[in-house]
Amino acid sequence: MIARRAALGLLALPSLAFPPLARAQSRPLRLIIPFTAGGSNDIVGRILAEGMSARLGQSIVIENRGGAGGILGNDIVAKAPPDGSTILLAGSGSFVISSLVHARIPYDAVNGFAPIGLLGAAPNVIAVNPRLPVRNLRELQDFARGKNPALTFGTPGAGTTAHALGAMIALTLGFEIEHIHYRGTAPALTDVVAGRVDMITNAAAPFLPFLAAGTLRALAVAGRQRASILPDLPTSFEQGFPELDSATWYGLLAPAGTPAETTARLHAALNGALQDPALRARLVENGVEIETSPAPADFGLFVARERERWSAIVTRANLRAE
Repeated sequence: MIARRAALGLLALPSLAFPPLARAQSRPLRLIIPFTAGGSNDIVGRILAEGMSARLGQSIVIENRGGAGGILGNDIVAKAPPDGSTILLAGSGSFVISSLVHARIPYDAVNGFAPIGLLGAAPNVIAVNPRLPVRNLRELQDFARGKNPALTFGTPGAGTTAHALGAMIALTLGFEIEHIHYRGTAPALTDVVAGRVDMITNAAAPFLPFLAAGTLRALAVAGRQRASILPDLPTSFEQGFPELDSATWYGLLAPAGTPAETTARLHAALNGALQDPALRARLVENGVEIETSPAPADFGLFVARERERWSAIVTRANLRAE
């Protein structure tokens, strides 16, 4: 999926291919996750931190800084000392889309960060509270068209991938929705499961226990390929809506000005962690399709291409932060 768009190689290099890591550091490294605990970003970040910490010989402290669709967390990293002690778990929504839909952001989204590396992506799943009498996208379209009041749609924040995909769902299926923004996936999901909000979309991992319990109903994977952790769930392409193509990718960034040898050290630790079979299995179980960038610069090019792609989508959907 990402490999076809960005031509980034799959992780297949032996660990000896990476440069030697620097000696153990006494000061903990901060990994900023720009969402509250409990969502897909939080799950991925915590798994990754364990693997990287062992390779760096340095503890990694997770800081959840949710708000403004990722902007608050991004800003902390943009303004941190460029010494590799503070890094960001960036994503397609929290880093790229958020900068496109907000009229003003307090940092330079293009030049304010140094790339470290890509780790993979998770296809987004479109789901509803099961009280809605719909089981696929066609039934959702028929049910929601002309509905007054409009269906409600929970997102982890304005400018997230979920916000953009929600707008594309409304545009493509031809009905109105009311976006309700939260400070992360977990509180949005809580309200959908409780029936206070109708719809949600996100990477699959946080949905799994609720799908199993029957308190959430999945309608489609928003993409070309079925998700390995939900193999029986049809895709938007299979259901006749190829416009709904969205995945949440994850990668690491540092503040602009971070020395190249520092980002190379972090890149080596990232790629080394992703080679570990146990860590890979945990990420796959949480819906992540693992891919990596050969070097930090390749991830920088990938982010630039993603910015161009999402800019066209944001313009088409007339997406703006409220």
